[in-house]
Amino acid sequence: MIDKLSWVTIYPEIVLLVMACIIALVDLSDTSPRRTRTYVLTLLTLLVVAVLTGMAAIDGKTSYGFGGMVVSDSMGNWLKCFATIALMVTLVYGRPYAADRDMLRGGELFTVSMFALLGMFVMISGSNFLLIYLGLELLTLSSYALVALRRDNAVASEAAMKYFVLGAMASGFLLYGLSMMYGATGSLDLNEVFKAISTGKVNHQVLVFGLVFIVAGLAFKVGAAPFHMWVPDVYQGAPTAVTLLIGAAPELAAFGIIIRLLVDGLQPLAIDWQQMLAVLAVASLLIGNLAAIAQSNLKRMLAYSTISQMGFMLLGLVAGSDLHGTQNAQAAYSASMFYIVTYVLTMLASFGIILLLAREGFESEEIIDLAGLNQRSPLYAGVMAIAMFSLAGLPPLVGFYAKLAVLQALIASGQAIYIGLAVFAVMTSLVGAFYYLRVVKVMYFDAPVTATTVSASFDVRTVLTINGALILILGVLPGGLMTLCYEAIAATLAH
Repeated sequence: MIDKLSWVTIYPEIVLLVMACIIALVDLSDTSPRRTRTYVLTLLTLLVVAVLTGMAAIDGKTSYGFGGMVVSDSMGNWLKCFATIALMVTLVYGRPYAADRDMLRGGELFTVSMFALLGMFVMISGSNFLLIYLGLELLTLSSYALVALRRDNAVASEAAMKYFVLGAMASGFLLYGLSMMYGATGSLDLNEVFKAISTGKVNHQVLVFGLVFIVAGLAFKVGAAPFHMWVPDVYQGAPTAVTLLIGAAPELAAFGIIIRLLVDGLQPLAIDWQQMLAVLAVASLLIGNLAAIAQSNLKRMLAYSTISQMGFMLLGLVAGSDLHGTQNAQAAYSASMFYIVTYVLTMLASFGIILLLAREGFESEEIIDLAGLNQRSPLYAGVMAIAMFSLAGLPPLVGFYAKLAVLQALIASGQAIYIGLAVFAVMTSLVGAFYYLRVVKVMYFDAPVTATTVSASFDVRTVLTINGALILILGVLPGGLMTLCYEAIAATLAH
């Protein structure tokens, strides 16, 4: 008999699953070209789920359900809340774009994205190898379908095929690594795996061998070099609305799964996985920033930017270790969480502008397409400039504080190698500033290539303005979000 507490731990997932099925049925009778009924129902559902997860996060209780397979804690609930809000914003930005490209013949964009969100929830809540893997597969299979949503578009179909083949390989890596861990420790439960490794009786070589495959699988999911091959092609090939779907909210889930697997389950092997993450971080910062300079396609440039940003996020995980005291681990992991949340916020704004500028039959994907945007629309040029400056890490925007928090965590460890990593990160950020500032230069100083005025519906305009304002406000007043991340991570490390 499953106890009542077990159902309480997954009630946001139950609401999401039931409503996704209901919306799929309601959509059958929705004949409007923009799927208005489906769209409104989806946003209302996501709003309810965001409130539920937010309330659970504020409550701060940690509870386990279904025999310890599911965990509901402050960090997980905040990540779910932020992922839900990110999906809502994505759908607001993406609906006009999708309608213009005949992607709303059915309501798949809304229903499949809800199943993708359900996959993220299961990943974040999983305290068991099997459950985490099931959540990951639900997310990735939904993502493959979304990338291929424009059935008559050869580029999108090619991107979906690349994503599918490389994604299957990465899933195989992760599954093989998890099976090695199961073979070595005799358990699928993260807490039991932690205890088994802590005894020191398990063959260390087998554990490290399994760990290599797990880290490789996770690196693919966050798009860290050298497992980044899919990111530029999929970002460029997928319809822009779908690029934002797979590039924003899933990054929060990827952070959640890294914390669950590496920190909750494999913390005794921290000295091994931190070395691996350090190599991935250095490669990501180098490859991401250098390759982005050569790009003329805006989506492809932002793809390489994502690779470098993920490298920065991994540095926070490298710096956090109980070897330097729990306090330092909390500060480092919370810096990474703050980084990933603010990165998603900035990505939403940048892709929101790209979606806004795209018209029927025109994608607005090249950097040159932004030429003279300030003369056509100072508001949208301002939002894009704020997003670019934030990604470059310029004060007083939130990207600056996020980078500073990670660098502080590295330096606080006091180890020469970590201080060296911090210096390297700063140097590569200076390189990265070039291609972000180039976008701003094109918007403000180049002559417009088109006289078309930029118009947007009220909901898109409102959300985009709030989005840009938050990047600025959280940069000036980062304390609240930083405290929220710190307390969430502290609660997770305590159980």
